[in-house]
Amino acid sequence: MYTPTLEEARKLMEEHNQEEFHRHHAETVSGVMGYFAKEFDPDREEFWRCVGMLHDLDYEEFPEEHCVREQQWMEAMDFDPAMVRAICAHGWGLTGIDMKPESQMEKLLFASDELTGLIGAAALMRPSKSCSDMELKSLKKKYKDKRFAAGCSREVIEQGAEMLGWELDELLQKTLDAMKSLEA
Repeated sequence: MYTPTLEEARKLMEEHNQEEFHRHHAETVSGVMGYFAKEFDPDREEFWRCVGMLHDLDYEEFPEEHCVREQQWMEAMDFDPAMVRAICAHGWGLTGIDMKPESQMEKLLFASDELTGLIGAAALMRPSKSCSDMELKSLKKKYKDKRFAAGCSREVIEQGAEMLGWELDELLQKTLDAMKSLEA
């Protein structure tokens, strides 16, 4: 069984993702997962960060087979089954993989993946080009505008909050706080 280090996960992600947008997204989700791990599973922060780093491993090359290809690749490399499951479960209901998120880590990845994209887009609209000065009220305004960052599924974000047993505002605030921590 193989569990990559964060640097090994980054190298693997970069081998399969050439576009800067996808690389930045992987780094962001990895950082957000690390932030959440400090609260929910502090002894496995690097594991959670690797899950975030690798969650879209196959997306750039095989968007129609997202999560299917990466599951095949990771199983062929004898990845830790918990890592494979967490990564694949983030595509539940959206891809050819039918693994519902069950663990806290899986639910947080499912919930925050889309949300990091929306927060990142909202940050780019700010004069600071940063989320460091963004307030929840401002984020909620962007969230409610279905035309803004239309590719970020509000349905998935809301499902994720429900899975976690959190109010939507709690998920928005905690993910915003996580992203602010990456800019500090």
